Amino acid sequence: MIERYTRPAMGRIWSLENRYQKFLEVEILAAEAWAEKGVIPREAARLIAENAAFEVQRIEELELETRHDVVAFTRAVAESLGGESRYFHYGLTSYDIVDTALSVLLGEAAALIHEGLVELEKVLTDQALKYKETPTVGRTHGVHAEATSLGLKFALWLGEVRRDRERLERAAAVVRVGKLSGAVGNFAHIDPFIEEYVCKKLGLEPAPVSTQVLQRDRHAEFTGVLALIGATLEKMALEVRNLQRTETRELEEPFYSGQKGSSAMPHKRNPVTCEKVCGLARLLRGYAGTALENVALWHERDISHSSVERVILPDSTIVCDHILQEMVRVIREIKVYPQHHARNLELTGGLIYSQRVLLELVEAGLSREKAYDLVQHCAMESWESGRLFKEILAEEPEVRERLAEDKLADCFDPAYYLERVDYIYRRLGL
Repeated sequence: MIERYTRPAMGRIWSLENRYQKFLEVEILAAEAWAEKGVIPREAARLIAENAAFEVQRIEELELETRHDVVAFTRAVAESLGGESRYFHYGLTSYDIVDTALSVLLGEAAALIHEGLVELEKVLTDQALKYKETPTVGRTHGVHAEATSLGLKFALWLGEVRRDRERLERAAAVVRVGKLSGAVGNFAHIDPFIEEYVCKKLGLEPAPVSTQVLQRDRHAEFTGVLALIGATLEKMALEVRNLQRTETRELEEPFYSGQKGSSAMPHKRNPVTCEKVCGLARLLRGYAGTALENVALWHERDISHSSVERVILPDSTIVCDHILQEMVRVIREIKVYPQHHARNLELTGGLIYSQRVLLELVEAGLSREKAYDLVQHCAMESWESGRLFKEILAEEPEVRERLAEDKLADCFDPAYYLERVDYIYRRLGL
């Protein structure tokens, strides 16, 4: 992911320095475990823990020769050791180190994304409570439907973000595993105690069964959850974009002093952040599809997944973290125009209250079919003529016969549609 999209904390996780540092931590713990078993001298394990070091530049130099990053890493570290270096990487295969370290890195990245989801829950809660009693028009198929609460939009997103957080917690647990089981996963040259010892120290669970690698369904699930988080953020961003249209202008993402919307048109205030979120969410879905392709490997392992993961795992966490932070900012600072909500409620001349009129006529004795046809006839006339729906209804004899003037007027009160919002909020714990 390009540098400017990366928060420093997330960038540090995926730096080469941190990646190789995690390799080193696994190697040092493995040496400690071998010493615990009495296989290598305790003094050798102590010297490895105290003196093992590396420089990224030296690893890169050696990789040009070896064309193998883990061999380059072990040789670079060996240069910092004495005779004890013969016990470094003892009994291990490359992916005992790479995959176990990767699980730690994914855990660190997941923790940052989790923090962002918690913050997004907070700002959504604030906005849901703030606009709980603000009436707005609901739309289905892009067409005005009935009045609803603006706060319910934020509450709806809050419920989904909570599910995203729960999904992330589960997916983070799925990748919170390690393996130090050797070249084909059968512990031929390594005692299972080594795996148990290292994983416990790193806060990981030993994978119950593995090959040379951890199985990639775990990583596919994790990446899929990031794509789902992206889909939620896109859902929110798309709604803001639609409600920021000039003709609508009910919501607007923040626009800052000095910000420019167009190189040609000085008046422009475009929903550029929300558009970016929608675009990058597509990227997350692409990464999820690629992660699924990594699940099926040849026999006990091939390397086709490795090159892919060096791109998609850092990038997917970076992209997810970035658009999450962007939507936290958008929701926290969103501009709401109550006067435009009120204007748009009346844009159809009262047509959005048709169902309430229908039900009142049914309550007054008309069959539902006859009431529906009557109300629809009046509604279609209102659509075509532009006259107020209530006026057309008042001219209908069957409506006048069954609904008093004040009863008909009550049908056009948007407050009626907010009467059970409290009930929904209570179910959300708000």
